[in-house]
Amino acid sequence: MNFASPARELLAAAELGMGRAGAGAVAGDHSLQRGDGDAALIDLNATDGYRLTGTCYSAPRTTRGNLIVAGAIGVPQSFYRRFARFAAARGYTTMTFDYRGIARSAPSSLKGFRMNCLDWGRLDLAAAVEAMSAPGVALYIVGHSFGGHAFGLLPNHERVAKFYTFGTGAGWHGWMPALERIKVLAMWHGLGPLLTAGSGYLSWSNIGMGEDLPLDAYHQWKRWCRYPNYFFGDPTLQHLARDFERVRTPIVAANSIDDRWSPPKSRDAFMTGYKSAALNTLDIDPAQVGLHRIGHMGYFKSSALPLWRAALEWFEQG
Repeated sequence: MNFASPARELLAAAELGMGRAGAGAVAGDHSLQRGDGDAALIDLNATDGYRLTGTCYSAPRTTRGNLIVAGAIGVPQSFYRRFARFAAARGYTTMTFDYRGIARSAPSSLKGFRMNCLDWGRLDLAAAVEAMSAPGVALYIVGHSFGGHAFGLLPNHERVAKFYTFGTGAGWHGWMPALERIKVLAMWHGLGPLLTAGSGYLSWSNIGMGEDLPLDAYHQWKRWCRYPNYFFGDPTLQHLARDFERVRTPIVAANSIDDRWSPPKSRDAFMTGYKSAALNTLDIDPAQVGLHRIGHMGYFKSSALPLWRAALEWFEQG
């Protein structure tokens, strides 16, 4: 069989009852776990050997390209399934995945689990890029929040034709409205320590705020949010500015004006790190796109179809 993408080869292997993709798949172990209608769970191996779980949504007709969703911190890949199915229906073979330590890519217990948030970009997202790269097929990424940080950490960003990110910001409380600022400071200095005491990880699921986070992820995230331009302000990570400056991929960074966590001014503080990229910023007024509100999580709710169409239409230009 001759498919246009490694993702389709994985799906074909599942249909034939095979445990592994056939001879045209990209290098690496991307074992197919289970089919789910138009989607299939796959394994991705990062270069350090860590095994991640992704989901591939196959385009039902001639593909317009391959697409990866790079999600937010503590948000499981299942949250992006509606967008992934929409993109697949538009002709994009789409992969979602969980970063190490999150949801399907987490160990049986997070207690004692060690990791580095930078690896979510330089190893985990990089593994997805490797898996979805195919000769003659354009590769795109759609990011959400941390996904806009992870893109600049990629060692293989040159494989990506275009990058569109929603709700990416610097995370500093000073960019937020007053009430949100109070909530965030209470989380860092009150709720966070309570949720990590004794458990050895941030047990967010206990209060319905998302997936549990490894302790290292919580501490790094908290540290970087102390700086007005996020990890660029960390004196131990000055090399990241050079890494981001190497990125020349065209980028659109879209933030809703009612996104209290990442308002446009927070986005602008972070996205200046992409100094060499052709960067376009977009301030979204929910009312002008027919939405009541968007906030920080509404970019990928089912009501956000106008935002999804705009992103895919930009990929199709030029």
